Amino acid sequence: MTEYTTVERTAVIDAAPWEILPHLADFHRWREWSPWEQIDPDLNRTYSGPDSGVGAHYEWSGNKKAGSGHMTIESVDDALVKVDLVFTKPFKSASKAVFVLTPQPGDPHQTRVIWQILTPKTKMMRIVGLLMNLEKAVGPDLERGLAQLKVQVER
Repeated sequence: MTEYTTVERTAVIDAAPWEILPHLADFHRWREWSPWEQIDPDLNRTYSGPDSGVGAHYEWSGNKKAGSGHMTIESVDDALVKVDLVFTKPFKSASKAVFVLTPQPGDPHQTRVIWQILTPKTKMMRIVGLLMNLEKAVGPDLERGLAQLKVQVER
């Protein structure tokens, strides 16, 4: 069984899950809210596969801070989006990004959104973990991304 390091953040958005899902299941729309889209103003982006949903693919290559890699949407349903996330630079790693959408009890127009990054504890990632705390490195980005997603969805 694979062991993972998990970084997770949560936000409540004033919208039903079906109103939030299009922002998560379409990589073209990630430019509106993703905390990493502004790191490199000259970021090269390539989209392939379907425009959204399962099989949608996004590849990026940028400056030293943005690095390079690709994402593919693995699954989408009413309450969950799973994304395969692969970095090729500055170091190689494979993770999962998971979004869980839960309507708030008593208010169907409020949704709790959980964003998780799950990274397998490989030998390489254990070494990287000695040099970099993933919680401190990624957690603030997830918070910023969820705040920007909230703004976009609630417009």
